Amino acid sequence: MHGADADDLVIRVPVGTCVYDDDTGNIIADLTKDGQRAVIAKGGRGGRGNARFASSRNPAPKICENGEPGEKFNLRVELKLLADVGLVGFPSVGKSTLLSVVSKARPQIADYHFTTIVPNLGVVQVKDGRSFVMADLPGLIEGASQGKGLGHQFLRHIERCRVIVHIIDMSGSEGRDPYEDYVTINKELGEYEYRLLERPQIIVANKMDGDEAEENLKKFKEKLGDQKVFPIIAPIHEGIDAVLYAVADALETAPDFFNQEEEQESVLYTYKEEEKPFTIHNKGNGVWEVTGKKVERLVQMASFTTDDGFQRFALQIRNMGIDDALREAGCEDGDTVRLYDFEFEFYN
Repeated sequence: MHGADADDLVIRVPVGTCVYDDDTGNIIADLTKDGQRAVIAKGGRGGRGNARFASSRNPAPKICENGEPGEKFNLRVELKLLADVGLVGFPSVGKSTLLSVVSKARPQIADYHFTTIVPNLGVVQVKDGRSFVMADLPGLIEGASQGKGLGHQFLRHIERCRVIVHIIDMSGSEGRDPYEDYVTINKELGEYEYRLLERPQIIVANKMDGDEAEENLKKFKEKLGDQKVFPIIAPIHEGIDAVLYAVADALETAPDFFNQEEEQESVLYTYKEEEKPFTIHNKGNGVWEVTGKKVERLVQMASFTTDDGFQRFALQIRNMGIDDALREAGCEDGDTVRLYDFEFEFYN
């Protein structure tokens, strides 16, 4: 018989959580649905009692075995918001204000940069009955795709958005050129991963009540070409309905980008050199170490509470060829041999 199974350790996480192997960077699980479960690290099988080692010659052996160690990983866990629409743009262009007037969300709004440092979500109801989830994302700056200004931390929340609403400050505050702002943000989106520029983008010209806004909008459209621009004054709701209708229309045909990537499974075949069952290290002064995954597993599962347990372990390492290999490496009688937490004196 085997030992009893341990209880599963279940860690509850929000929808949108990604789990990575922190050493390799490989994704282990991407939890995008409510109730979805994933096994991150498997436990080892239970140990065996003496009944499993009984034979006709030895019906009551004094041998048992510890349970097998479970898997171990260094993990990195990230939360990527699940929103239909993401608001992007430079800091203080009016993203939080727009979210506050189209939903019941109440993000912090102030007249300074980076008021929003964590995303805010709001459910938007369009007048024709359609609805969607909108995320007010922290402001981006030049170099965000390389991580500047917490760019990676902010950009990762856009990965799951199906439609991007790009908000431009058309008042030209702080002496910035609206078109240059537009180009800069799109450059950062393009240099980030996850095909962000392939998603439908609604261009919104905010702060149209500024003194130079109309002239700036005219110049902006001339440089932009045929793309539609939606002028708004967010605080007084001017032009908002047209934006919401355009977003809802875009969502009807916009794909779920992260679902597409999950469905397109790929297999990477790589040559992996066969790992040696054990390696011997001469530590000097008559001390030797034997390492290797199989050796470590044997030590962890062995029970040294009885003489029979010691004898079984000695037979196992002898059958692996460790005794012969130590002798060939120069190990002499009386030398100390360490196998992880287990240590013994070597004798032929």
